[in-house]
Amino acid sequence: MIGFLKTIQRRTPLGWLQLSHEKGRFAVALSGIAFADLLMFMQLGFQNALYDSAARIHNSLHGDVFIFSTQARNLIGMSTFTRRRLYQAMDIPGVESTDAMYFNTVNWKHPETKKETPMLAIGFNPSKQALDIPEVNSQLQKIKLPDTFLFDMGTRGDYKKTIAQVQSGKVATTEVERRTIKIDGLFRVGASFGADGSLITSDENFLRMFPRRQASNISLGVVHLKPGYDAQQTARLLQSHLGNDVKVLTKKGFIEFERNYWQTNTSIGFIFSLGVSMGFIVGVIIVYQVLSTDVNSHIKEYATFKAMGYRNGYLLGVIFEQAVIMALLGFLPGLGVSMGLYTLARNATNLPILMTVERAIRVLILTAIMCFISGIIATRKLQSADPADMF
Repeated sequence: MIGFLKTIQRRTPLGWLQLSHEKGRFAVALSGIAFADLLMFMQLGFQNALYDSAARIHNSLHGDVFIFSTQARNLIGMSTFTRRRLYQAMDIPGVESTDAMYFNTVNWKHPETKKETPMLAIGFNPSKQALDIPEVNSQLQKIKLPDTFLFDMGTRGDYKKTIAQVQSGKVATTEVERRTIKIDGLFRVGASFGADGSLITSDENFLRMFPRRQASNISLGVVHLKPGYDAQQTARLLQSHLGNDVKVLTKKGFIEFERNYWQTNTSIGFIFSLGVSMGFIVGVIIVYQVLSTDVNSHIKEYATFKAMGYRNGYLLGVIFEQAVIMALLGFLPGLGVSMGLYTLARNATNLPILMTVERAIRVLILTAIMCFISGIIATRKLQSADPADMF
C-alpha cells in the first residue's frame, strides 16, 4: 500500500497537463459541464419546490392522524365525507378528540387590480388550534367575525399595498366567490403549484361562501391522540373501523400521499425528472466529445507510451484523471450559477427553491458518473491502439 502511494506521488499529472495545455478546449469543456450541472440543479430545484410547496399546509396541521375521502386527489382537490366518521373514530382506544376542517380552491380577486387568481381557502372551528402557525393562532378571535379572513403574506403576486394596509390596523376588502370579504389579519405559508396562496377563516365563514354545501360534509378529519398511543397503529385501527369510503393516514403518510400525487399522477413531476435525465445526457455527450478529441489528437503519443512498455491501465488512468478534473472544476461554476438562479426564482415565485447539501452532493455524484461514462466510451479506441499501426 505504501509503495502504491509513493508511485502515485511520483506519477506525472499527465491528464492535467494535457487539459491545461489546450486552454480553449478545456474552458469549453468546463462550460459544457457547468451547463449540464445547471440543468440538473434547476430541474431538481423546481421538482423539490413542487413537493415542498404542496406539503406546506400538511406540515402545519395540528394533529396526529388524518381522515379524508378516498376520492380525494390532493389538498386542493379534496372530496368530502360525512362528519359521522369523526364520531365513530371516538370509539377507538387512544383517540382523545377529533376536529373537522374544510378545504376548497376559490377564485380570489386582487384587492387592487381585481384580477382573479386561485387561492386555497381553509376553514375550521376557531375555538381550537387547527394549525401550528403562531400568527394564525394569535388571531383566531378575528376570524370568528362574519366574512373575516386571514391573508397569506407569501401569496404569489404583488400585494405590498394590501399587506401594508392590514399591518397598519386597517381592514382590506375584496371579493371571493362573488362574496365580499374582509382581510383583518396576516400569516405566512407561501404559494404552491396548485394555488397562489391561502386564506384562513372560521368554518362558518367558509360555509357562507358555499351555501349549497352542508356542514356535515367535511374535507379533512383531524384526530388527536392521548399521550402514549402510537399514531401508525391507531391509524390502522381507524382504517379497519371506519370503512372503505375514507382513508386514514398519519401526518407523515398524509405528506407522502400529497407528494405521490404530484410525482406520479401529474405531468409536472415527470417533466422535471426528464429534465434531470436530459441534463445528464447532455453532459455525457459534451465530456465524451472533449475526451474523444483529446485521445484522437494524442493517439500517437499514447502509442509511443505503449511501445515503451506502459500498459493500458496507465493510459486509461490518464483519461480518467481528466474526467475527474473536469467533473470537479465544471461542478463549481454550475453550483454557483444555480444558487443565484435559485434566489431569483424564489423571489419571483414565492416557491421554496433552496439549495441543499444533499442536492449538491447528488449532482456532484451525477457529474462524476457522467464524466466516468464519457471516459469509458472515449478510451475504447485507446485500448485498441497498436504502436505498429501508428508508425
